[in-house]
Amino acid sequence: MNSEISPRRLEPLWNREYCKVMAGNFLLFFSFYLITPILPIYLDTEFAADKDMIGFVLSGYVVAALVVRPFSGFIVDSFDRKKVLMCCFFLFFICFTGYIGAASILMFALVRTVHGLPFGATTVANSTVAVDVLPSSRRDEGMGYYGLSNNLAMATAPTVGIYVYSITGNFRLLFWISLAVAFLGFAAVSSIKTKERLKVENKPKISLDHFFLSREWLLAVNTVLFGLCWGVMSNYVAIYSKEKLGITDGAGIFFAIIAAGLIFSRLAGAKSLREGRLTENAVQGALLTAVGLTLFALSPGIGAYYLAPLLLGLGNGRMYPAFLNMFINMARNDQRGTANSTILISWDLGMGIGILAGGLFAEWFGYAAAFWFTAASQIAGALLLSFFTRRFFVRRKLRD
Repeated sequence: MNSEISPRRLEPLWNREYCKVMAGNFLLFFSFYLITPILPIYLDTEFAADKDMIGFVLSGYVVAALVVRPFSGFIVDSFDRKKVLMCCFFLFFICFTGYIGAASILMFALVRTVHGLPFGATTVANSTVAVDVLPSSRRDEGMGYYGLSNNLAMATAPTVGIYVYSITGNFRLLFWISLAVAFLGFAAVSSIKTKERLKVENKPKISLDHFFLSREWLLAVNTVLFGLCWGVMSNYVAIYSKEKLGITDGAGIFFAIIAAGLIFSRLAGAKSLREGRLTENAVQGALLTAVGLTLFALSPGIGAYYLAPLLLGLGNGRMYPAFLNMFINMARNDQRGTANSTILISWDLGMGIGILAGGLFAEWFGYAAAFWFTAASQIAGALLLSFFTRRFFVRRKLRD
């Protein structure tokens, strides 16, 4: 018989627990990014904040997330991951009530900063649970789809938020919607069933790798450069479109096009991720995104304004899932929480720099300079990835 040479059957990818984790992750990011593009408009309208003050206020959550994420990875790797996830998700959900009640810019800044703590912890816990519930033979592919749920929420939520604001002009309605969506996410993860993990013997009590995987440092630098770009684009496209281009509803279409590009790119790249071609996906995505950001910075016309987000979606749909898998493939099984926190710390650091720098560039030199700064960062990241980071990963990756 030739049964011994028949191709190995792949384990099912879309099991029930994985679907719950995916739903929880999508709703987590959707609720958070639903209000992201309208917050600069809200701060300008309600509190007459200038551009650099807007950048300062909006970057508060990034600082909080950066503080909590290294400890989140350690906690997730040390305690029951399901319980940690539920606790963090509940605190994330309840923080949305603070936006509704904030009556001053100081109170709003405080709420936004505090919200970064459970946001940072929940993203680490949820992504680590996703790794746990996936069959090992489908992990690269499964985490690719998981990364898409982040990206898809970050692209579709601003579209919905801008649309709701354009037809109602009601900021607090959006805060209430975010609260409701976050509750649905909490409900989704509450029913997840996880397997008992094997205890790792002779694990050191305290070390740097409990908080940040130093062996992944160059991947982290690359991720900072890419996160910076999204920090500028997600926070300033809507107000830039309104103030400089006279586009209101068009900003929502901008993010919808990104979402369409993400979906197509992720589906088209599923086979290559399943085959483990991570660096190829990452390089292709980084270069495509660089072209899109450069086109947007050039701003040759309305056609380019809508072509650029398509390239951003196609590029990020390949780049981010590949990077997520690269971080995970460089970590031991008992370091998955720390690997997830490492990529998220790096992404958030880049986001924070982008939000602050974008506000400062817009205030001092105009929005065009802010978006050229974004394009330069992406180009630098793409070059670093192509010539150094990809070889760095190949030398240090671990095999299951």
